[in-house]
Amino acid sequence: MRNVERYRKNPVLKFPEREWPDKEIVKAPSWCSVDLRDGNQALIDPMIVEEKIEFFEMLVKLGFKEIEIGFPAASQIEFDFLRQLVDRKLIPDDVWVQVLSQCREEQIERTFESIEGIKNVIFHIYNSTSVLQRDVVFNMDKDEIIKIAENGTTWVKERAAGFKGNIRLEYSPESFTGTEVEFALDICTAVQRIWNPSKENPIIFNLPATVELNTPNVYADMVEWMNRHFEDRESIILSVHPHNDRGTGIAATELAMLAGADRVEGTLFGNGERTGNIDILNIAYNLFMDGIDPCLNIENINEIIEVYERLVKMPIDDRHPYAGKLVFTAFSGSHQDAINKGVKAMKERNSSIWQVPYLTIDPADIGREYEPIVRINSQSGKGGVAFIMDTYFGFKLPKGMHKEFAKVIQAITEKKGEISPDEIMASFKASYIDMKEPLHFRKLKVDDRSDTDDTEFDTHIKLTYTVHDKENSFEAVGNGPIDAVLRGLKENLDINIKVLDYEEHALQGGANAQAAAYIHLLDANDGSVTYGVGVSSNITRASVRAIFSAINRLGLID
Repeated sequence: MRNVERYRKNPVLKFPEREWPDKEIVKAPSWCSVDLRDGNQALIDPMIVEEKIEFFEMLVKLGFKEIEIGFPAASQIEFDFLRQLVDRKLIPDDVWVQVLSQCREEQIERTFESIEGIKNVIFHIYNSTSVLQRDVVFNMDKDEIIKIAENGTTWVKERAAGFKGNIRLEYSPESFTGTEVEFALDICTAVQRIWNPSKENPIIFNLPATVELNTPNVYADMVEWMNRHFEDRESIILSVHPHNDRGTGIAATELAMLAGADRVEGTLFGNGERTGNIDILNIAYNLFMDGIDPCLNIENINEIIEVYERLVKMPIDDRHPYAGKLVFTAFSGSHQDAINKGVKAMKERNSSIWQVPYLTIDPADIGREYEPIVRINSQSGKGGVAFIMDTYFGFKLPKGMHKEFAKVIQAITEKKGEISPDEIMASFKASYIDMKEPLHFRKLKVDDRSDTDDTEFDTHIKLTYTVHDKENSFEAVGNGPIDAVLRGLKENLDINIKVLDYEEHALQGGANAQAAAYIHLLDANDGSVTYGVGVSSNITRASVRAIFSAINRLGLID
């Protein structure tokens, strides 16, 4: 690739003592939404005050107990938004509002003005610590960078003494991933010693992957190294704030949780600078998939999507994990068949544990519907078509019929592309149920002859039909209604057919229940075969309609 020589691999921490690869995630972290700060500043069209209030109320409804609401010293709209939350009493007593400030005295002063009257506040300060930024942005040595953090901590502590509420300090060595871990520890320790936290009143040390510079395991190593080397670890809440520059932010976050992170900062659906922050919902649903309570109220993802897309004015990608329109969709025929069999097996086994191939969770558990699970196009197979017919319309097609009907649908999709379930049902009716020409079954009268001396044929029928709209009828006997109909067709219309298979089932319950009958017929003269389908509230009439359907499909009447 051209110009590859311009780039150098970022340094990797040598940490053979790591223990995170042998651990498992067993509980949800503390969540902090930064949608209203980090997410909002990355929008082409940032939210206005009323939009931010609606978003804040949604976050509260979802169960977030820590919400970073902005950078109140940076702009008047940020300040006004926070004051609106206070004046309108919109902050629940159990929610910690997080505010961001640089380590500048005038910004810290202004931020304290903005939080007046709030019960619980996380005061988040930061300064950049990376090798690159120390060199090209600040032109400062390590001691000077540490002094910035110490001054910021001192100013917050002085003003916190007179604050009528709870203050928790959060410090972020910004661009942590580009910082030597030894220096990151030094600056955090300097902040810790000034703030003097305790187990009862801990400090938050937030280790941001401000820019994702390496593979997720490297970030996990850095987090674990810090976790092991902090002073008085019980007085610290270890937080992570990953971004997604390399597209591995979710993996980096989950590995960081293994490495000791107690807390995760992120946004809904991963909105944020460049390729975005990590998607808190993605991780929460991953936990749910593993049977771990995510400690968020995220059962209705469609409701979250509606508010999110309207307020941030950005669409959710169709392939976005859990939220995308197509993520619970299977176009592949083999996938469709496996989904069909998995759902069927769960029902038959009456299993309470979700185990369906290709579907890691039940879409219904997060407010999605089964309607879009299986989509039918030219790549779809017989299993998908059968799944649609069963799930949507209650027709449990015989296994032998799956391939036959799938060919009917494939012929349509090859011409027009994807088709909807309703279009599939319309094709099913046209190809089977409404296949009534040229031979159309009209009426059937059945008499039981079991009390006569004729022991071979105990059923007598009279069948009325039309051929090209010309009505006629015949009478016949047999050892049951179906046998009598087949004998009558052969004797009166010279239709020589044999039944290869027959299935039936109820389509619905109740007094007005209808039945579906499926019959697999062989033309005894040329060996051709097909299925016919009949529907009626009377199973005998449904069976006869299925026979006539198959005869018309075989083309046995000119």
